[in-house]
Parts: sequence; C-alpha cells; structure tokens
Amino acid sequence: MKLLEINEAKKEAKEILEATKSKMGAIPNLYKMMANNPSLLIAYTQADDTFRNNSGFTSQEQEVILLSVAIYNNCHYCVAAHSFIAKNQSHVSSDVLEALRNQEKLPDDKLNALSTFAKSVAKERGYPTDEATKALKDKGYGDEHIAGVVTGVGMKTMSNYINHIGKTPVDDMFSEFKWEK
Repeated sequence: MKLLEINEAKKEAKEILEATKSKMGAIPNLYKMMANNPSLLIAYTQADDTFRNNSGFTSQEQEVILLSVAIYNNCHYCVAAHSFIAKNQSHVSSDVLEALRNQEKLPDDKLNALSTFAKSVAKERGYPTDEATKALKDKGYGDEHIAGVVTGVGMKTMSNYINHIGKTPVDDMFSEFKWEK
C-alpha cells in the first residue's frame, strides 16, 4: 500500500490531512496510509477524538490502554507512536512506559488492572476474563470505563491492522521509540 500525500488523497481525506499538518506541522505515516480510504481515516480520527475527550480516562490511562492493545497486537508503528505520546504529551512515568513496552507487570496496580483488562478485551475478542473484569472494578473503574476500553480497543484495531497490512514505516519523530516484540 502507498502512503498518500495531501495532493493524492480524496477530498474527505485531504481535509483531515491538511488539518493535521496545520495542527502538528507534519502528517504521521499512519494518516497517510489510512488516507487510501477516507472512511478509515474519518472513522479513526473521530474515534480518537471522542476517546480523548469523552472516555472518562486521564491522558495517562488512555496511553496505557492504547499501548497495551498495540503491544498485544504487535503493531510496531503504534507502539512507537504511543510511546512518544506517553512520554512527551501524557507524562506517563518512565517505569510504567518501560514495563508496558517490556510486557511486564506495571508498577502501579490501578494502571496494571487497566492494562490487563484492555489486553483481555483484545485477546478474548470482546469476552474479557472474569478475573480481568473483577480486577478492573476492584480498582475503582466502572461500566463507563469498560465501555471506554472498548472504544480504545476498536480504534487500535483499525490502526494496528492497517499498519500490519500496509507495513507503515515509523515516522522519524517516533524513531526513538522503535519497538520489536
């Protein structure tokens, strides 16, 4: 698959690419890959926006969910991108980030329960284990959070799968966080 530049994209995708470039100063390769079909780029960016603004999670919790799923799905691109976001925008501690990337128990029990639940939702295809669900609820998360995790898993599934299929190269801005399973 081809990474599309702004001038190659259909109108609907072009608008998103232009807005992204204006906001970020660059267009991530993920968006260029998704621009091959505007429905994917639109669905992903809308899911990301609502997840970021309406999920009931802090920015740190959001990155724990997204990284947990990207790592479970073995998405080299998303692990690098979300590691960058976790460190530079969401202020996830280095020990939590390192544990996530190394697939180890997180040093924060609440975040560990959240990570375990997100991975269980992905692994069990929407049938998380009773243990993962109980652990999540025991740490104070409720039904709003369970539904929010489903949003995060859904958006990461879209991005992880297109990155696998398209072999999306990691952007230079994320290269410090390249990851191999």
